[in-house]
Amino acid sequence: MMKLLRGLVESQEKHFEKGAKLEFFYPMYEMVATILFSPTTTSRSRVHVRDALDTKRYMILVVLALIPCTVFGLLNTGYQTQIASGLSTDHLSVIIAGLKSFLPILLVSYAVGGTCEVLFALFRRHEINEGFLVTGLLFPLTLPPTIPLWQVGLGIAFGVVIGKEVFGGTGRNFLNPALTARAFVYFSYPAQMSGEIWTKLSSTVSGAVDGYSMATPLAIAAETPVAQSAAANIQAAGFDLQTLFWGWHPGSIGETSIACILLGAAFLIITGVGSWRIMAAVLLGTVGMAEFLNMVAGPESSAYLSLPPLWHLLTGSVFFAAIFMATDPVSAPDLPISKWIYGLLIGAFTVIIRVLNPAYPEGAMLAVLMMNVFSPLIDHYVVKARLKRRMKHVI
Repeated sequence: MMKLLRGLVESQEKHFEKGAKLEFFYPMYEMVATILFSPTTTSRSRVHVRDALDTKRYMILVVLALIPCTVFGLLNTGYQTQIASGLSTDHLSVIIAGLKSFLPILLVSYAVGGTCEVLFALFRRHEINEGFLVTGLLFPLTLPPTIPLWQVGLGIAFGVVIGKEVFGGTGRNFLNPALTARAFVYFSYPAQMSGEIWTKLSSTVSGAVDGYSMATPLAIAAETPVAQSAAANIQAAGFDLQTLFWGWHPGSIGETSIACILLGAAFLIITGVGSWRIMAAVLLGTVGMAEFLNMVAGPESSAYLSLPPLWHLLTGSVFFAAIFMATDPVSAPDLPISKWIYGLLIGAFTVIIRVLNPAYPEGAMLAVLMMNVFSPLIDHYVVKARLKRRMKHVI
């Protein structure tokens, strides 16, 4: 069967080759052929290093690592919808409600972003890269389930075009496209993205109301009065450490469950796809800066300054950003030392942005984007420092 299918696909290649009538659509033919089969054009020279991990397999491994977060996000969205609507929380009802909320967002992300990718590939005459398989899934996981679909489409189009294609496409972008898309939606439409994450209401009970809002743990910490404990207020609102770890609470679709994120992290580390150095450095930077602010906080300081490091780690998107965003191989540094510096600064800036900017209680995604910009500079100075040390031993 596979031989028959392969023969059918390869027999159509002549219609898409240079000079043929369908030459313009060769990138689309190549995309279908490489999805179904391994590329037929490979290097045979002895000077090349052979490796089974090509771009397609690399991206598929990242998608597989995101499956726990995706499945949990769907279930949690359905669960929160049913709870908010006062409806049954049996397994089937939760799954159906989750699909109704999450599936349209995912389909719009892939449809609009994929169309942008294909159009650029056709006009530039280059291959359609598999990188969008990851971007198209990452972006919906960073969104609240109540976001309007037109904002999803506009955001992913901005992320793909401005965050990647204007710089030459996959491999040449210095910003993470999914984060670029999220930042665009956040700053353009803050009512749907910031402060209070909305929980969707079932259409059978909502009437004219689509959802209701409740303060997120980070928003509670930011609004805690000076003389009170931010951690105690978060717990009083129902967000204890166990709830935050397992993720059964309202929030962005794929970022609430630390347990599922850690499963994805283990998969990325075992397969060698994700950099454990960056992951560890982001978490260490977050803990270190939180500890420092705890030490310098005085009795008249903001209660947010005294929020313990563990609460910073378990609230918001620190783990999701550290595992899936900061480790993007294109926008992250290449050298081992650079990865430690890069990750530590992301963690430190995450806490600084959270604590010192009340208008932006979640700082992880913005910190990653900021360090994406400085990533080449970090590599440059690390290399420069190494060369300077070597020059001392040159006679």
